[in-house]
Amino acid sequence: AKAFTKDVFINQERKLGGRRKDESKMQEALNQKIDAFVAENKEQILKDIATLVSINSVEGAPEEGAPYGAGPRAALDKTLELAAGMGLATRNCENHIGYAELAGADAEKYLATICHVDVVPEGNGWTEDPFKMEIRDGWMIGRGVADDKGPMVATLYALKFLKEEGVSLRYPIRALVGDNEETHMHDVDYYLANYPAPVFCFTPDAEFPVCNGEKGHFDGKLVSPVCNGIIKDFVGGVATNAVPDRASALVATDITKLRNAPNITLEPEGDGVRIRGWGKSGHAAMPEGTVNAIGLVVNYLLDNGLCNDAERAYLEAVKKLHDSTAGVGLGIDCADGPFGPLTIIGGKMSMVDGRMVQTMDSRYPTCTDGDTIAKQIRAAIGTGAELTDVGSAKPFYIEADTPAIKACIDTYNEVTGENATPFTMGGGTYARHFPYAVSFGPEHSDMVLPEFGGPMHGANEAAPIDKLLEALKIYIIALLRLEEIDF
Repeated sequence: AKAFTKDVFINQERKLGGRRKDESKMQEALNQKIDAFVAENKEQILKDIATLVSINSVEGAPEEGAPYGAGPRAALDKTLELAAGMGLATRNCENHIGYAELAGADAEKYLATICHVDVVPEGNGWTEDPFKMEIRDGWMIGRGVADDKGPMVATLYALKFLKEEGVSLRYPIRALVGDNEETHMHDVDYYLANYPAPVFCFTPDAEFPVCNGEKGHFDGKLVSPVCNGIIKDFVGGVATNAVPDRASALVATDITKLRNAPNITLEPEGDGVRIRGWGKSGHAAMPEGTVNAIGLVVNYLLDNGLCNDAERAYLEAVKKLHDSTAGVGLGIDCADGPFGPLTIIGGKMSMVDGRMVQTMDSRYPTCTDGDTIAKQIRAAIGTGAELTDVGSAKPFYIEADTPAIKACIDTYNEVTGENATPFTMGGGTYARHFPYAVSFGPEHSDMVLPEFGGPMHGANEAAPIDKLLEALKIYIIALLRLEEIDF
């Protein structure tokens, strides 16, 4: 009996070992097919990204058939055209959003990816045309190469690979094409109100390995009274969710009475002086290392007494916003385990009907909420400014050990050879809108930008070609693994 048991055990081990070898060979063959596909399509992938980058798809005024403006609609149309050229079925969802699709056996459930083809305004500081993609030393440079036109093209090619290989899908796969992500995400709101949600969705609009939680989002405006003072104009920033690298105020004063200061330039203009601040831009969710130009100008105005009493009270309130990207000046600083510290930035400054208006963008952890933040800000600013247009969205978090998230993280680690674990972030993506979704690459937190390249939302936005192509491989394998899960 013992010998029999031993023989059975040995036979089972041999079978298991043989199965593992077979699986290893199959995976190796799949890797070789994907690598060959990527190499064969590399040049066309880059051309397709350049085609999308060439479309200025910043949100514009609504038009007939273009709810988010002509630019986003043009980018949506071109993306669907590219997908159709790959032999994929496409659908324009009433001009709000669209998708490319591969059919599957299950008529009730489907998987999805979602990227967006709208972009933030180009801003200042570009060394070349932001809407003409440049390739330099293995990097793509142009508005949207990283956020999110490059990843959009990668997801289309993931579906192209599956189609060309004739893979029999259990679940249909849709590559959703958003065009209102950078401002309001009304595109995905429309989609989920009119179409069934996917059983699982990932958005290539953040960093690898896998983001399974996003901070809450708080926004509002600090508005001054009509001051009728020294400040005649104040302008800065190009987007509410980006740290501005330049800002300026026009003040009624004599330039000979002003002194120089770091990162400040003075220019005569009319009967006054244009005071310009020069900072360093970046994404609102990752403000470390940025320098807010609006804050530089605010400090200069206060330090030099370029304000009447009402203006001073307002500038002191705005100064509290710019004192710290952790919200210390406003008394809203806090942190928790899953998400780390709160962040806040002032994105845009303008003059509207004689009032100065400063927008703000905060990403907050679970230890606070929108109502608390608003209450604390109002207490900090007193009567110097009014907090208006308040909006907030709660944080979301999905446990890392759920099957779909494990499929994504395991795929990433196998392709890269890393042993990474899921993370949370301050950035806000489409993922928070879906019942079961994560953001999944293609950026890398340890990526070092070249001297000629800039970050998402900044000047000279850059993305490495090799990492995007690696992401394409990750997405193909991950989609195949997601197909095996019982949703």
